[in-house]
Amino acid sequence: MVDIAHVASRIRAEAGEAGRIVVAIAGPPGAGKSEMSARLAELLPESALVPMDGFHFDNAVLAAMGLSDRKGAPETFDCGGLETILRRLRAGDADVAVPLFDRAADLARAGAAIVPAATSIVLVEGNYLLLDRPPWTRLAPLFDLTVFIDVPLDQLERRLLARWAHHGRKPAAARAWVAGNDLPNARLVLAESRPADIVWCNHDRIT
Repeated sequence: MVDIAHVASRIRAEAGEAGRIVVAIAGPPGAGKSEMSARLAELLPESALVPMDGFHFDNAVLAAMGLSDRKGAPETFDCGGLETILRRLRAGDADVAVPLFDRAADLARAGAAIVPAATSIVLVEGNYLLLDRPPWTRLAPLFDLTVFIDVPLDQLERRLLARWAHHGRKPAAARAWVAGNDLPNARLVLAESRPADIVWCNHDRIT
């Protein structure tokens, strides 16, 4: 298995003299993207982390779109807004404000973090960064290096049930949400993501 230090070394090598690179860290819900990204950020202090979750549509917008019960699906994210921010980040000629998702409040906060112009590595993590369907395909040329975390579906199901239990959902409600929303999203990511430069397979924990 490729360890986290190897991934960090590969990213740093790709950065080289480029000035700035943008790295996609993708995978299905429950795969461990946030954990991997946080560890990479520790190993790469010259990096900044931009989670895709900051581009969730607001709950009021989802309700108006009739998508409240699909929150987390591709159509519940502002892909165009993410594309715009990625283009600004690739330019690297100014500080860029990015949104972050506040899980406790269940909403995205605009301008919640700043990526300084001097940042040499931007780590972007999210489910659909490599999704091979419009409009997500427009993101493909905006990444210099891609990482995909590939985890078996049964393992994802266990993790997702544990996640929702941790966030206070009753067992029946957690099972219904995972079966009706999270697992369909996971199957989509596993089946329709573009090949990545680095694939992390069947891991139990980040090492």
